[in-house]
Amino acid sequence: MHRTRVLIADDERLFVDALELILEADERIEVVGRALNGREAITLARDLDPDVVLMDLSMPGVDGFGAIAAIVAETGSRRVVVLSGSADPGDMEKARAAGAVGYLMKDKIADELVPGVLAAAAA
Repeated sequence: MHRTRVLIADDERLFVDALELILEADERIEVVGRALNGREAITLARDLDPDVVLMDLSMPGVDGFGAIAAIVAETGSRRVVVLSGSADPGDMEKARAAGAVGYLMKDKIADELVPGVLAAAAA
């Protein structure tokens, strides 16, 4: 069985730990890396070749929008899903314009994280 390979990019370590626990509980998903800033996310996306990148928008250095654009530009086929606490429609539009294929709210990860990752990988 193919497992969906996921890179998590978020600067909040405890949140990343929680995401990894949720994702790894599903046998269809494998977390292959963790990035704590946008520049690291770009590098790890290139080096690890994940199926899906989960990207926070508010990160030090290169923000999530810049990291999304760079990851998509470098690979063309990478699926980036935003994980954000912002419900601002402007952020959602800007993320999609940068190349994100999905946008999940952090307060709904219990219900939407695994289905959102799998849907992005299948897109």
